[in-house]
Formats: sequence, structure tokens, C-alpha cells
Amino acid sequence: MMTPRVRHAALTAHITSSVGWFGAVVAFLALSIAGLTSGNRELIRAAYIAMELVGWFVIVPFCLATLATGLVQSLGTNWGLFRHNWVVAKLAIAAIATILLTLHMRPVGYVANLAAGTSLSHSDLRQVRMQLVVDAALAIVALTIATILSVYKPQGLTRYGRRVSGVTVAVGEVRPWSYAWAIAALLLVLLFTFVHLAGFALQGHGHGH
Repeated sequence: MMTPRVRHAALTAHITSSVGWFGAVVAFLALSIAGLTSGNRELIRAAYIAMELVGWFVIVPFCLATLATGLVQSLGTNWGLFRHNWVVAKLAIAAIATILLTLHMRPVGYVANLAAGTSLSHSDLRQVRMQLVVDAALAIVALTIATILSVYKPQGLTRYGRRVSGVTVAVGEVRPWSYAWAIAALLLVLLFTFVHLAGFALQGHGHGH
């Protein structure tokens, strides 16, 4: 277990990286909306070039830092990694978001490269650019849920948590709401994955044309 000083330092690092990740995604969403809705070709070009820079040099590092410091927090405190439903749900959000974020940079780079080499009009690559807006919006929802989980820490032990804690639960005693956050996180991850994969299909379709 971590000493109080180390625990506070780890918590500070986790909060800082989480806030940085959230703020960077908000900025990314603003740029993607500007790139989608603006009629100014130079603004569109600048928005998508900036999105790639923000993605690789801000969002990805903060995302990885959040996942790493979250693991340290879980493994170094009494919360554990797989004992509580809310910790597992938050871990699932962070892990899947990290994987999808890495894949997400492919269409971002694709649009940014085209914007850097040519002048995109309002209607060029419309579906792919719309996908970037949707992905960013879903990421904000996911990060908001993760933040709520961190603040409220909903009660509810996993089966592993009950076993290692020596807690016995009678049949019917486990209430469905104790799994609500975990189910919500899972549904969000599945939705995010589906929409993201659909975005790859749209990108391939647009590239073929």
C-alpha cells in the first residue's frame, strides 16, 4: 500500500491528467464542429490540422497518463482493481477509450492530410467529418460518466470483491441498481465502438470516391 504522501501525489497526477484529457477533448469537439459547419476554407483547413496536433500531442498523452495513474490508484489503495463495480466500470471506460482513441487518430490524420495538401470545401468528406464530431461528443459523455463514478463511488462489490472481503450475500439481496453504473458504462462502450467502426466504413467509402 502507498504512504499518504505517495497516495496524494498519485491522486493529484490522476486528477490533473483526467482534467487535461477532458479539456482537450472539449477543444477537439469545438474544432471538429467548426471544421464541419464553417464555410471558410482557410478556417476548415486550420481546424483539421489543429485537430491532429491536439489529438497526438495532448489527448493521447493525457489519455495514457489517466489510464496509468488510475491503475496506480487502484492497485495502491484499498479500492483494488476488481473489487468494486464502479472501479471496474471506470477501468473499462478508460481502457476501451484508449484503444478507440488510437484508432480514432486514423481518420483524423486522413482529413488533416487532405486539408494540408488541398483546400477542403464545406461538402468535402462530409460523412467522415461528421463522424469526428460524433466521436468527440461520445468521448465527452464517457469521460463525464467516469468523473461521476470517481466522485460518487456507487456502492456495489463484484463477486471477486465479495469473495476477497469475506462478504456473503444471500440470493436476491443484490439489488439491480448496484450494477447500474457498470451496465451504463458497458452500453456506452458498445455504442462508442459501434459508432467508431461505422466511421471507419464511412471513411473507406469516402476514400473510394
